[in-house]
Amino acid sequence: MKWFEIGLVVLTFATGLVWLLDSLFFAKRRAARGGLLDEEPVVVDYSRAFFPVLAAVLVLRSFVAEPYKIPSSSMMPNLLIGDFILVNKFSYGLRLPVNNRKVVALGEPARGDVVVFKPPHDPEQNWIKRVIGLPGDHIAFRGDTLFVNGEEVRYTPIGQYVGKGRGAEMNGATLLTEHLPGRDHRVLEWIGRAAPAGQGEWTVPEGHYFVMGDNRDNSEDSRFWTQTSFLPEENLRGKAFLIWLNCEGWFCTGSFDPGRIGTSIK
Repeated sequence: MKWFEIGLVVLTFATGLVWLLDSLFFAKRRAARGGLLDEEPVVVDYSRAFFPVLAAVLVLRSFVAEPYKIPSSSMMPNLLIGDFILVNKFSYGLRLPVNNRKVVALGEPARGDVVVFKPPHDPEQNWIKRVIGLPGDHIAFRGDTLFVNGEEVRYTPIGQYVGKGRGAEMNGATLLTEHLPGRDHRVLEWIGRAAPAGQGEWTVPEGHYFVMGDNRDNSEDSRFWTQTSFLPEENLRGKAFLIWLNCEGWFCTGSFDPGRIGTSIK
């Protein structure tokens, strides 16, 4: 993804520069000379044709919305393998492409937001999790229960999860509604398993967030990051807000669920 972003920036500026230099200098010389041998060079023709398209794509991906594909089951049951999602790029401020530096501050994540980010221990990738802890929060995970600032989070059991396709790996897990302060959402847990992983307590430092996957027993999230348990604010890419396609494999040969198209991400 990073190399695509770099390539897009380079091509946009290269085609724009060729078009600009030709408009300012070389086009006038050709017009003054006239004649069949002074036709517009092919590189200028292509630059003029592609620059507006590349510039529009760059602006949309960098400052408006960017598409991502869900590669793992860590956000089940809300996001499934094969979901294609859109990420709002201006919810948490406008950031430059490639280096992700914030240039305009517009907002901060709220507890419960589903965010795309670059994990601090692997900044070449883009991951997606849910914001559980805000700066200054004390987060604890004991047994199968989440605690926020000393308060036990309530859960409402829904029943056993039944998935399809690659999501069937979680069949039999308990589907619950987690009443996170300010946001209700569904989670999956293997209730009653001996010594569940990810136990501990954390205090979120300023400028950082504590993130977890909704598939609590199958998510590499803040609970397991050994170098730092927290997501730096500068690693945020945006807020996930819409599923625009669910499809696996070439030409959707693996699975295709039209019912998920247009689903908002909560």
